[in-house]
Amino acid sequence: MLFSATDHFCILFPLLSIYLPLPACVVNGALLPKAVWQFGNMISCFQPGVNPLRYNEYGCWCGIGGSGTPVDDLDRCCKVHDNCYEESRKTPGCTDIADLPYVISYDYTCSSNKVTCSGANDKCQAAVCECDRVAAECFARTEYNPEYKNLDTKVHCSN
Repeated sequence: MLFSATDHFCILFPLLSIYLPLPACVVNGALLPKAVWQFGNMISCFQPGVNPLRYNEYGCWCGIGGSGTPVDDLDRCCKVHDNCYEESRKTPGCTDIADLPYVISYDYTCSSNKVTCSGANDKCQAAVCECDRVAAECFARTEYNPEYKNLDTKVHCSN
């Protein structure tokens, strides 16, 4: 199955009242940047039947932000993903506001629980797609510990 940067489930919306249209999707009533939605679909490709939102607010690194020492290998997957996004910003041509990893749309395929990033992606899209692919694959091979969901990060994740 091909997941395209122009997928019809998504809409355009302005970012921070700058009339720069960025792809977004409505998921469970929440407006999400399309790249976040695509990442969720990648997770589902590797783990059919698993809700990708279970990884949000897990440990010290899964979700928005991140700090401290990862609590387990799954949290480490999220830290590596965050670091990969930071590195993707250094890719030549990926410095505009529209090139932030959380809003970059890219093309990929999902077949037999495997993700392949499209060779048609530009350098920015390719870098972000690869970050998401590696993280989704890491989630699939790593144990999920419910104790670390909604962890009090102020207590457990200080530097």
